[in-house]
Amino acid sequence: MKKDEESGGMWCLVMFDLPVGTRQQRHEAVVFRNLLLDMGYTMVQFSVYARYTPTQSGNRSTVKMIKENLPSGGKVRVLHVSDHQWSRALRYVSEEPETDSETPEVLTVF
Repeated sequence: MKKDEESGGMWCLVMFDLPVGTRQQRHEAVVFRNLLLDMGYTMVQFSVYARYTPTQSGNRSTVKMIKENLPSGGKVRVLHVSDHQWSRALRYVSEEPETDSETPEVLTVF
């Protein structure tokens, strides 16, 4: 597996606004969130999910799955950032800087 040497890995962020006005729309939103969780994404904030992969090609394959399962009427944005960029992000909780480092959990199944 080729690793992206310059980036040290990639983060794939999925940000979305999904309609939830009807029972069917709420169901589709839950199914979409569960799909992201099943693919290894973690909720960073409400409607923002992220997943780390050691190579960018790992993220490309999940983009196809996301496209195939978009809820109707939803707005979804997919963004790829390097691990270096992700680690330099400023994070605050209740106006205090958060200093815990986020260590990606990567599971390899043979």
